[in-house]
Amino acid sequence: MTITITAFERSPDGGKGLARDTRVRWALEEVGQPYQVRLVSFRAMKEPAHLALHPFGQIPTYEEGDLALFETGAIVFRAITWMFAALNSVEPPILELANARPLESDKPWSKQRMPQVEDRVRGRLGQLSSRLGDADWLDGAFKRGRPFDGVGAAQAEILGHSGRISKLGRLSRPRRSAARLQASLRRPTRG
Repeated sequence: MTITITAFERSPDGGKGLARDTRVRWALEEVGQPYQVRLVSFRAMKEPAHLALHPFGQIPTYEEGDLALFETGAIVFRAITWMFAALNSVEPPILELANARPLESDKPWSKQRMPQVEDRVRGRLGQLSSRLGDADWLDGAFKRGRPFDGVGAAQAEILGHSGRISKLGRLSRPRRSAARLQASLRRPTRG
């Protein structure tokens, strides 16, 4: 589904980028998410159709299927949600495993603990694999060379770790994505 955001038909700043839709456009561009822009007049912002999207009659708004958001912060948060998921939901069990092996392998309880740690990683990567389905990336495509690619950077970290976890079962989608990402990072950039 294509995202549609609203922006001023005639921006008070004359298009200098000071209107609030600029932040949303920037975030969507950074994560490589395609979107459309619906320009609205000041009169249209006070009409019932727009007020149903933004109760304060302002811009921007964000529509994606049945989802409608208003307020810049909420929209930008939506654009980078996968980055938060990567850092807060997927990465912790992977880091726990990465640290447990070198730091705890000599402890007497390590052999009992390690299967539990591996199960947590396997479970989280299994959820990630299910979400990926047939896609290579969580949202859109990884685009190398951007100053900031929130989703791509988070995936690089997660998938890089998952590629090093060799005994956790068949999670082919995250591993294929990690391999593609690593190959992409080795290719020289065109400039």
